[in-house]
Amino acid sequence: MRDILSVLQQVEPELSKSERILAALLRNDADFMVNAGITDVAKRAGVSPPTVTRFCRRLGCESYTAFKMQVAQVTFGGTRYLTANASSADPDDVADSLLAQLQAAAVKTREALDMKAVVGAAETIAGSNLLAAFGSGGTSSMISDEVQNRFFRLGLRTVSITDHAMQLMQAATLKPGDVVLALSVSGRNLQMANALEAARSYGATVIALTRPGRPISELADITIGLDLPEGDNILRPSTSRYAFLFVTDLLATLVAMHLGDGARENLRRVKYQLSNARDPDDKEALGD
Repeated sequence: MRDILSVLQQVEPELSKSERILAALLRNDADFMVNAGITDVAKRAGVSPPTVTRFCRRLGCESYTAFKMQVAQVTFGGTRYLTANASSADPDDVADSLLAQLQAAAVKTREALDMKAVVGAAETIAGSNLLAAFGSGGTSSMISDEVQNRFFRLGLRTVSITDHAMQLMQAATLKPGDVVLALSVSGRNLQMANALEAARSYGATVIALTRPGRPISELADITIGLDLPEGDNILRPSTSRYAFLFVTDLLATLVAMHLGDGARENLRRVKYQLSNARDPDDKEALGD
């Protein structure tokens, strides 16, 4: 489903002064825009009706009626998501604002995904001898560890490396059939790029989750492009984390489906051992 607020976020830097007034009205009183006619909206915003029409077309709507229908879809989920103030100290406002940010990031990531690249990456990982996740930095290091957490359970030999020197050393041990999953928000991590060059020279396949057209992407055999605006509020977590987690979960699910019974058996074993593990301090369970 098309999210008109995500579209607004993308085009907002290009809006005129009058269109920015309409954007503020959309965020602050979406219910009014859904129920009012184009003349009433123009009057309240202090602009002309043709300006309202141009604003609607900026957001990809052919008419004001089509615009109102899309705004109605947004408000159906709750107007708090439109009015929550990111700078508000109210815990409910903060929670709703973060939830809206997460949802918008997930929708935009899904809309922009190159599914051919995703499927190719999943098939390559499923057939790998070793999966080495490389990440260096806040988001990429966290996702690198999550990759290890998700894929070893499926029966794949998986390592997570977040140190540049260790990445280079690991790259030197790789061979054909091994895969490097390179994670970089900026795509400009030149030290990681050195390790990727080494990995490729020894025959490993490189898959990158990063911004297209950057050094990391250019070194990859398969690139899954992720490019989200970070926003201006430095107190909020990076939106990139949601995008990377979404794609990691997608890849893990597709790989698990590709592996079939083998993945299910490994997951069963993990669950069995965790469910039946004994507490070493429980003397009764140990028979002491």
